[in-house]
Amino acid sequence: MAIALESHGGGRSGDRRSDVRRVLMVALGLNISMSLLKLLVGVTSGSLAVIADAMHSATDALSSLTGLITNNLSDPQPDRDHPYGHHKYEAVGALGIAGFILFTALEILLRSGERLLEGLPPIRVGGHELMLLVLVLGFNLLLAGYEHREGRRLNSSLLKADAQHAASDVWTTVVVLLGMAGALWLEISWLDIALAIPMALLLIRVCWKVLRRTLPWLVDHIAIAPESIHREVMAVAGVINCHDIASRGVLGQQVFIDMHMVVETNDLSTAHRITELVEERLDRVFGPVRCTIHLEPKDYVEDGITYTGTHG
Repeated sequence: MAIALESHGGGRSGDRRSDVRRVLMVALGLNISMSLLKLLVGVTSGSLAVIADAMHSATDALSSLTGLITNNLSDPQPDRDHPYGHHKYEAVGALGIAGFILFTALEILLRSGERLLEGLPPIRVGGHELMLLVLVLGFNLLLAGYEHREGRRLNSSLLKADAQHAASDVWTTVVVLLGMAGALWLEISWLDIALAIPMALLLIRVCWKVLRRTLPWLVDHIAIAPESIHREVMAVAGVINCHDIASRGVLGQQVFIDMHMVVETNDLSTAHRITELVEERLDRVFGPVRCTIHLEPKDYVEDGITYTGTHG
């Protein structure tokens, strides 16, 4: 009979929710302030592009708020109702941010169409409005860099996604600035529309990148190639063979690995020690992992590397 041994590795990941929450609180405050500044400029100048950009910053604030909510729910420690932890709440939050990005892109396209239908009415813009937008742009750059740096340091997909959203706000603000500068100095009223449309397409691309990174996590896509796991396991002394290898999760954050393994010894204590060495090696090579290893008799050895869902 096969024996299943499980390791609750990944102690290095720790609970960093308080650090993530602190970053999101800073982002929320800055995004609300920038939204109000842009809305003020948009109303006084009559620029639909600036108002659309203010709505973009509002979605930034909403995404930060969503991040705070999901961060509170995404406890990395398992409990009775969530034996595999709560990490996927962060993925749900990242999907919500992707939705906000897509909404912003469509809103920019809609506003551009409205201005074209209105015959490109002149924009009432002056130096004070441009200076306010330059100030907002500076805050955008600082926020995007801050969230990206902290997202990498804390290994948080939520902060990385929010940083991408903040970076997209930088580009839309640049577009609005160029359009308003053209309207002020070159009297080219259609310049902001011409620049806004490709920037909206860029936002859609950002949305796709967030989805491409997050969806595999939610649908339990393979986290580590079985060949790589097999190579590391076979390097441990006492292991004869491993097969039926499966993995899911996020590499470097939390990975769950299942496998069948055959060892040299028939002594349960020695076999358990070998599995501990395997788990330590996998955790050292691939980051935080939780392993479920099924020990099998020696005559269960299989020649090839197999993985769950295949036959042989």
